[in-house]
Amino acid sequence: MGFAAAVKVCFRKYFTFSGRASRPEYWWFVLFTLLGSIATGLLDLLLFPSAIQTGPGSIEAESDGPLVTLFSLAVFMPSVSAGWRRMHDSGRSGLYYIYPLIVLVGILGFAQFVGAFGLAGSGDLAEAFTGIAGLVLILSFLVLMISPLLVIWWLTRPSQSGPNQYGPNPHEVTP
Repeated sequence: MGFAAAVKVCFRKYFTFSGRASRPEYWWFVLFTLLGSIATGLLDLLLFPSAIQTGPGSIEAESDGPLVTLFSLAVFMPSVSAGWRRMHDSGRSGLYYIYPLIVLVGILGFAQFVGAFGLAGSGDLAEAFTGIAGLVLILSFLVLMISPLLVIWWLTRPSQSGPNQYGPNPHEVTP
């Protein structure tokens, strides 16, 4: 599958979370979103120069221009659904795609439960990381740091040969 075909398939399957997506389909679409973000960012800088802030001896560009925002909104759902289907292709549940988000919600819930936010708000952040609760929070943050790398690794795994519980292998299906 080539670049244009992958982009077409991902937009055609905008809200499709069932089935499987091959590695080329997913990674070509990732490249499309990266190039599209760069292009719309440059267009934002050209068309909306107020997004450029100049400081003493430096130029900083803000990335929240209207074109970047619209492009990001347009590709958000196809990106999630393609990643979800890519996880299916490697034999995993699509929930593994949002594993870092699940970890983050768990950490925030635990931190709220043990009162870490109150301690951090009172200026005693070190106290939030003491005792058993602090050890659990530190280990949780380590898992949070590793989890995006783990998801990327899963997304790079080869397709599971033959049909699996999510459908037939995209490489073995005849058009």
